[in-house]
Amino acid sequence: MLDLKLMRQNPDAVVEGVRRRGDSLDMTPFLDADRRYRELTVEIESLQQQRNEKSKAIGQAKRKGEDAEALMAEVNAVKEKIDNIEADHRRIAEELDAFRAGVPNIPAADIPDGGEDDFRVERTVGTPRDFAFTPKAHWDLGESLDLLDFERGAKVTGSRFTFYKKLGARLERAVIAFFLDFHTEKHGYTELIPPYMTNSTSDFGTGQLPKFAEDMFHLENTDYYLIPTAEVPVTNYHRDEILAEKDLPVKYCAFSPCFRSEAGSAGRDTRGIIRQHQFHKVEMVKLAHPDHSWEELESLTKDAEDLLQALGLPYRVITLAAGDIGFSSAKTYDLEVWLPSYDNYREISSCSNFLDFQSRRANLRFRDADGKVRFVHTLNGSGLAVGRTVAAIMENYQTADGKIEIPEALIPYMGGRTIIE
Repeated sequence: MLDLKLMRQNPDAVVEGVRRRGDSLDMTPFLDADRRYRELTVEIESLQQQRNEKSKAIGQAKRKGEDAEALMAEVNAVKEKIDNIEADHRRIAEELDAFRAGVPNIPAADIPDGGEDDFRVERTVGTPRDFAFTPKAHWDLGESLDLLDFERGAKVTGSRFTFYKKLGARLERAVIAFFLDFHTEKHGYTELIPPYMTNSTSDFGTGQLPKFAEDMFHLENTDYYLIPTAEVPVTNYHRDEILAEKDLPVKYCAFSPCFRSEAGSAGRDTRGIIRQHQFHKVEMVKLAHPDHSWEELESLTKDAEDLLQALGLPYRVITLAAGDIGFSSAKTYDLEVWLPSYDNYREISSCSNFLDFQSRRANLRFRDADGKVRFVHTLNGSGLAVGRTVAAIMENYQTADGKIEIPEALIPYMGGRTIIE
């Protein structure tokens, strides 16, 4: 949620930010309602002062034995007027809150304009392998080596669900453990195992609700939603709290399954495990001092890159254009791993700085050295998407005879195995 002061004093900046995202916004209804809200606030305060003065006069009259009936009638009339105005005051406040809740974050000035295809490549690391044979897609390798069962996944649940089997399941588990160990032991993150369901207040805090309800799975007759990412429970871990400045940045990592309806993705990535309704991910979350959040974004991105480098997977880092960043984000780097089956790079991590957009919604604050309470800046990034990592390993480490070599970093996690055959 944007700063109310910014929306009042510089509405043009808000309109321009939305325009850069490829949309439009009319701030007039908000500004008119806000003006009326402030007028009513002044009117209520004035009436409350009158009521207090008349109430005081009633007390004085009674102490003197004087008739206070007329004054009491005046107090009741003022109270009734206050009640009527407060009803309008609350209604307008709700309208303002609803408007603010639907306005996205303002894109950072240094990200490119445009949409999905207008990203900026920051760096490319590693060279895609030049196969001496025609490489297979991970879905073909998964079926031929009996690692993935798409047919039974669809039978048991539906499309975009998969059974991992045998060493396929072991590889998924190995990748999860490797990521968590790397983040906790080398990057200094504190590991959490979060709830896999969150309430609507938590989903509002990170910006999933109310705008993106259709992308989530809601549990009938409850206030619970299956998490689309561990970002939601982990960012809300300190909701409504005031942290100490000395403890910043707070760094958490968490493994979780993720559940997404993939609304609007019909026909995209229908084969394999790239786009599933349920998938595994290790998430990194940072709560940072506002003065250092841009540095923390670079560090967060490097932490994700370290994993790809350790696994020897070719990748690139891109800066998303303003029209392609998430609702809550001010700037996002995508890490894209090379997948031979696509003959292209595909997203495996998004690392974003939300500034104080999420912390205002989640009331997530810290007390600075001067004793002032301020909003932290929140950041998060995939570290990494597990299923996509498994797919990338299968495709990039396949052999001519249909086997899969195990990256050296994962051999200890695979019980010493060096190859899947």
